[in-house]
Amino acid sequence: MTDEAMKTSQIEGELLNRDSVQSSLRREFGLETEQRRIPPAERGIAEMMMALYRGFADPLTEEILSDWHRMVLSGRNDVEVVGRYREHEDAMQVVSGPLHKPNVHFEAPPSHIMSQEMGRFLDWFAATGPGGKAPLPGLTRSGLAHLYFVSIHPFEDGNGRIGRAISEKALSQAIGQPSLIALSQTIQRKRSAYYDALEAANKANEVTDWLAYFAQTVLDAQSQSLTLIDFLLEKTRFHDRFRGRFNPRQEKVVTRMFREGPSGFTGGLSAANYITITDTSRATATRDLQELVALGAMGQTGTLRSTRYHLILEPADRREGQVSR
Repeated sequence: MTDEAMKTSQIEGELLNRDSVQSSLRREFGLETEQRRIPPAERGIAEMMMALYRGFADPLTEEILSDWHRMVLSGRNDVEVVGRYREHEDAMQVVSGPLHKPNVHFEAPPSHIMSQEMGRFLDWFAATGPGGKAPLPGLTRSGLAHLYFVSIHPFEDGNGRIGRAISEKALSQAIGQPSLIALSQTIQRKRSAYYDALEAANKANEVTDWLAYFAQTVLDAQSQSLTLIDFLLEKTRFHDRFRGRFNPRQEKVVTRMFREGPSGFTGGLSAANYITITDTSRATATRDLQELVALGAMGQTGTLRSTRYHLILEPADRREGQVSR
């Protein structure tokens, strides 16, 4: 959930503090006892993620969307209308290029018909859900809901984040439980493809290509989620095997390497990396790394300046080959 909260904001160019987001989510789950101050943006996105998680089965209403909008824009002073549909008379456009000759990628319906358009959208979402008058397959409904909502663009800002939340709500309702897939993380990895697909769909009445893109993105997100689960299980087994066997420097480096997730530490860990992370001498770094290799916690590749170290996430006798990051 932390990764999804981070990435759905990052797609829109907003960078959040991971520790603050995680602390806020822990507090929402009742797991955080430390009363640290959490910035509004991080607290708001965490609140929206929890509202989505807890209320996935609830009907989507204007009140819920307004609450989500207030959460997403928590702490923002540059948006005039928060928690309500946009009201400005100017056209809502996505543009690029010079001011004197802008390239208009998208223009949303005018503000004065937002209530009418959103009423239709909410009726459609209710009718196409499980048990509705015209139910759609979960994947189709999720993809169409995202495109439909973003095409209306009902709020001054935050439409992308709320649109992705609506997609996850549709998927969750289809499977009868919170989906918790890495949708925003997957979109963020190929952000330009996401915007290209949206732009193409908004310029035509044919949405097949968009649905094909969206379906593949959801499948990729599911695969990434399964990879992450495997990684977390391997991480747990790793800590179980080596609990109490690392010195503080080694523990710090291992923690830093695990922070990179399933993709691992880019290019492997070098002695220079170890020195930088621990602020220790080369001799101490070399000794620590040799101990980690001897323990079976790390594998070593290359020689001399090209020597790199990787975490061994399962013992060699657990399965064929060496699993390392």
